[in-house]
Amino acid sequence: MPKLIRLYIVNIFYGFLLALVFTGTLVAFDVGHLRHLLTSVSAGWIAGLGLLFLNTLLFAGVQFAIAVMRMAEPSRRSPPGGKRQRSAPAAAIPALAAAVPARKQR
Repeated sequence: MPKLIRLYIVNIFYGFLLALVFTGTLVAFDVGHLRHLLTSVSAGWIAGLGLLFLNTLLFAGVQFAIAVMRMAEPSRRSPPGGKRQRSAPAAAIPALAAAVPARKQR
């Protein structure tokens, strides 16, 4: 199996696990009365499966995107970690402005 396909399948699995935890947490804490909706309606299980499926799509896509971005080669422009040199704070430069006399109130 090609490495990219294997990476995609593994990340779909991780996304499913994250979606399962997230959806279970939503139902357990009854966010927006979701538990009541899922248990009181006769077709509530369909809504639960739909929520789990859509969360799986979301989390699997994010997992795969992170994995692909981590595969990029590091930039060779600067050494990793930075130079860690502190620069002296800049001296304050005074800004001069002409004072305008205030209007006299009646």
